[in-house]
Amino acid sequence: MIRQALKMAVKSIGLNKMRSFLTMLGVIIGVIALVVLVSLVSSATDSITDEVSGLGNNLLMVWILDDKANPLRYTELTDLVNYDEIAAVAPVLSMNGTSKYQTKNSRASITGTTRMYEEIETLDFEYGRFIRSTDVENSSYVAVINHAGAVELLGTADVVGESIFVNGRSFRIIGVLGNESSMMGEFMGPTVSLYIPFTTAVRMYSGPSGVTNFYVSATSSESLDDAEEVLTNLMKNRFRQDENAYIVINQSTVLETLNNITGVLTLVLGGIAAISLLVGGIGIMNIMLVSVTERTKEIGIRKAIGAKRSAIMIQFLIEALALSIMGCIIGILISWGMLSLVSFIAGDALRFTLAISARIAAIAVTFSIGIGVIFGLYPANKAAKKNPIEALRYEG
Repeated sequence: MIRQALKMAVKSIGLNKMRSFLTMLGVIIGVIALVVLVSLVSSATDSITDEVSGLGNNLLMVWILDDKANPLRYTELTDLVNYDEIAAVAPVLSMNGTSKYQTKNSRASITGTTRMYEEIETLDFEYGRFIRSTDVENSSYVAVINHAGAVELLGTADVVGESIFVNGRSFRIIGVLGNESSMMGEFMGPTVSLYIPFTTAVRMYSGPSGVTNFYVSATSSESLDDAEEVLTNLMKNRFRQDENAYIVINQSTVLETLNNITGVLTLVLGGIAAISLLVGGIGIMNIMLVSVTERTKEIGIRKAIGAKRSAIMIQFLIEALALSIMGCIIGILISWGMLSLVSFIAGDALRFTLAISARIAAIAVTFSIGIGVIFGLYPANKAAKKNPIEALRYEG
């Protein structure tokens, strides 16, 4: 019975191609909105989560908001490694600037830090080395550049020993990071990312003096909470018990907050896109009601020769489902084409891979089936309830 009803549904859709396509269009647009928006958020979320996770699962970040006219000095940070819970400490001074090589100019993300930053971030090197203690002590004009920045600015990644200008000062490149480094600055910021000695960065910086941001690596993930407690107590004592003078961020807290935010964003965007599918469902119900009216005599004849109410209902319900599912499949294919086109056009400028996951496709299909059933039930029930005698007398 279902097989026969499916054949009749396909035949009915084929006899009214333009009307069927316009009916499916609402579902197609709804599926495209749902799949594209959720895929964008999901792909970006996965990439950002991987980047944050790449910083390590035993990372603590400290921001000083108010130094109480008593700036934290770089030399004070070296004492932190004496605590059993803390493995490494590195000051971080971030700023934006310009980089120049011969006639090529580019914006640059500049980070002033020390040798322990390499240990905290577990950086991967393609060429050369990272900053050493002597570079910091001598305020040397040396820099480590990221792979993408080296290729953009100098045309190749093998640039150790070359000199570039950063904010008008000449720096010698001592290292090139691997192509798959896990730096957040490389994800969202300028293509060129530079790491220079902290003391050199202080000379170039026009902002507040002292250390305003530093990273701490706990000895292990198990001691992360203990290390956070040590840092919190030290900062509290350092800044006169004012808890608003500083922020200590636990890496696991960052990931948890990030997942919560992106989860809400996905639900909101998915909800907005689902409204389009609901509109498409209303279109299906409308056209099915028209179809029931047009086929009143057919319903009367089928009932007169013994067709059961359930058979009539299943026939029209399957037709509504067919419209919804076909619209869903077309929508998914168009969404895949759109995301592939965006990825192709954007190329390396897009820092994450756009893809339709099986989960997103399954959600779209499930939602479309639900729309077909919900908005197909009323017309199907109306068709099934028709009186065969009145249906045979109907002159449409």
